[in-house]
Amino acid sequence: MNTLENSIPFFDRNLVQLSVSIVLVTLFLIVRLVLLKLIKRRAKKHEMHYSREAYVRKLIDIALLLLFVSIIGMIWEISLKGLSIYFASVFTVIGVGLFATWSVLSNLTASVILFFFFPYRIGEKMKIVDKDMAVEGLVIDITLFYIKIKTEEGQIISYPNNLAIQKPIQQS
Repeated sequence: MNTLENSIPFFDRNLVQLSVSIVLVTLFLIVRLVLLKLIKRRAKKHEMHYSREAYVRKLIDIALLLLFVSIIGMIWEISLKGLSIYFASVFTVIGVGLFATWSVLSNLTASVILFFFFPYRIGEKMKIVDKDMAVEGLVIDITLFYIKIKTEEGQIISYPNNLAIQKPIQQS
C-alpha cells in the first residue's frame, strides 16, 4: 500500500502534464495513421514500387517520432538548456539536409519530394538534361539516395536524388 500512497501526490502534481501527454499520444497515433494512409494511397494511385513507399513511410515515422518526443520533453519541462542544444543541433542538420548539395540528408529530403512529385515510375524512359552530361535511359529503381537509370548501351547510372530535383527532366 505504501507505493500507491506515494504515487498519488505524483498524479496530483502532474495531472495537467499527464492529460496533455495522453491527448498528444492519441493525436500522434491519429496523425501517423492518416499520413501513412495518404502515402499508401499516393503510391497505389501512381503505381509506385513498394520499396519507395516503405522508404517514405520510414522517414515520416522517424520525423513524427522526433517531433513527438520533442513536444513531450517540453510538456514535462525537461532541461531547457539541454533542449536548446538539441534544437540547435536538429536545425543545423535540417539546414544541411535542405541546402547542402552533396549531403546525405539532402538526398533523403529529395527522396521524399520525388515520392510525392516525381512524374516518372520504374520502367519508364526519361532524360535528365544537363549541359555537362545528359543522362537518358530507363528508370530501373528509385531509392532513398539515387535513381538508377539503364542507358541504351546497357550502362547503369546512379543519379543522386538531390540533383534530380534540380535538373530539368524530359520524358523520352
